[in-house]
Amino acid sequence: MQYLWRPVDQNGDVLDILVQDRRNATAAKRFFKRLLAGLKYKPRRLIIDGLRSYGAAHRDLLPEVRHRTRLRTH
Repeated sequence: MQYLWRPVDQNGDVLDILVQDRRNATAAKRFFKRLLAGLKYKPRRLIIDGLRSYGAAHRDLLPEVRHRTRLRTH
């Protein structure tokens, strides 16, 4: 099984696509590092689904960014 990571900006544009075989804290940190390296700006807000590993990556890499959790709709 593979997991698709797909961040979207406020306009609905896909910023990056990454496929990994795990959805743990290490994979989330790798995903956020890769995403932040390619951005020209720092996000002001982060909205994620309820996966707990996102919280670990958020605390380590983006502690000053506001964070909100949203339930999956699909």
